[in-house]
Amino acid sequence: MLHTQSSGIGVSDECVAKFEELRLGKVLKYIILEVAPNLQEIIVGKTSQDADYDKFLEDLPENECKWAIYDFAFEVDGGGKRNKIVLISWVPDDAKVKQKMIYASSKEALKRKLQSGAIAAEVQGTDYSEVAYEIGMFWTSIASSLHALTTEIIAVLSKVAKA
Repeated sequence: MLHTQSSGIGVSDECVAKFEELRLGKVLKYIILEVAPNLQEIIVGKTSQDADYDKFLEDLPENECKWAIYDFAFEVDGGGKRNKIVLISWVPDDAKVKQKMIYASSKEALKRKLQSGAIAAEVQGTDYSEVAYEIGMFWTSIASSLHALTTEIIAVLSKVAKA
């Protein structure tokens, strides 16, 4: 079933299924999403299990818009491992204006369909330096810090409410 969004472009069920596979299965490392040539729906362009970030960057074309969902794995203080999912909006400067408009108007609907609560951070990139590995890790660390802070605030507010 195609899910139609406000831009008039739907999100294919395969997009949702692959996102869930990445989120729950931890087998896929990234998904590249794109608007189908007929401009009717967002489809899966590519999936990969390869953890080599440079290979991922090679899958982002120099002059075409895409979305990418990347599962960043990292170590936390104390020795634990964590994963955070990042949505990358790839809108290179050399992309056609119409394509940029289509991707911009479809992004929020895509996030809603993919349960944006599972997306820890978003990165917008117009060139490769803006989507470097370090940038993704920076946003995942901020997301982790905000989650920890929010958890602490909720705990304090619960204690205050009970007092």
